[in-house]
Amino acid sequence: MGRVKTMENGPRTIDLDILLYDASTICTPILTIPHDSMLEREFVLRPLCDIAPNLAYPNTYIAFKHFLSAIPPPPPCTPPLRTFVQISPTITLDPSNPKRDTLIMAVLNLTPDSFSDGGKYTIANLLTTVESFISAGADMIDVGGQSTRPGARDIGEEEELHRVIPAIRAIRAGGHTIPISVDTFRAGVARQSIEAGANFINDISAGLMDSAMLSTVAELNVPIVLMHTRGTPETMNSLASYGDVIVDVKRELEERVRAAEEAGIRRWNILLDPGLGFAKTMGQNLDIIKRLGEMTGGGFPWVLGPSRKRFVGTATGVLRAAERQWGTAAAVAACVAGGADVVRVHDVAEMKKVVDMAVAIWRGFEG
Repeated sequence: MGRVKTMENGPRTIDLDILLYDASTICTPILTIPHDSMLEREFVLRPLCDIAPNLAYPNTYIAFKHFLSAIPPPPPCTPPLRTFVQISPTITLDPSNPKRDTLIMAVLNLTPDSFSDGGKYTIANLLTTVESFISAGADMIDVGGQSTRPGARDIGEEEELHRVIPAIRAIRAGGHTIPISVDTFRAGVARQSIEAGANFINDISAGLMDSAMLSTVAELNVPIVLMHTRGTPETMNSLASYGDVIVDVKRELEERVRAAEEAGIRRWNILLDPGLGFAKTMGQNLDIIKRLGEMTGGGFPWVLGPSRKRFVGTATGVLRAAERQWGTAAAVAACVAGGADVVRVHDVAEMKKVVDMAVAIWRGFEG
């Protein structure tokens, strides 16, 4: 095609690598198929194995997934592969960008027994609430119909759907295009929510409470927040025993990432959440926030939800969850400093200002 290389590994006018052409082999002065070096390069084999892991290398019976598994792991100092998560047509999360914003996820609890704002939001005042979130600076809305506070009763799938689906439809019918996540651990709720107009799933159990969740999300091809917890809302408080909470939570999340990928969820559709308040003591929650920088990164966007949690009330002496804004503000600022890409909050207007200030300090102000 007339390409002339002007510098080694430098910009090129055209660089077209043809890996395969069915099972054909071609060897000419200007074209070699299969590509000479494809079996040595993880960045080639990994996306190829996403598409066709059982496809055999031409003139062999060896599947490409076996060539991928034979590549030695990179040295420990090698930077992780970048992951870009497309939350919606308007929002892409790039955790590799040091000057990125931290986005605001507004909490819309449709549960009468939520620990903080139970029964506050109904279909009657839903659109007014959503409009107030948007005008206050929310980037996305997290809709939940099943309370997951410690000791919360499981209401069942039918009741959760009855709460969640009309709300999603009402938001979309009202002309609002803001991304919607659905806070659910049920695959059936996840499926119907996406079909009703939601963009992604926020699962507190990272697929552990419904064995069909990960395969369902893979089929729907939408992003999912994999949150760390242990047990269920009824049992999690008795399961907060860790060696090093940072090491253990990170390891357990890595196990859920592997399970998600094995189920068919693409790496670029995964967000992680260390699960503040879920199977954690007060000290462990504070350790996670204080040492968050040891956990974030790895190519994944991180979601943090300190808003109005019990540990905030314990630290500040504020009993009523709805009055814990000041303590929440400090926790949110610390989460931004530690690398949070999304913070899940109840008080949108107040926390938007906190996030903007924290981003200006720790990510670099450009104005």
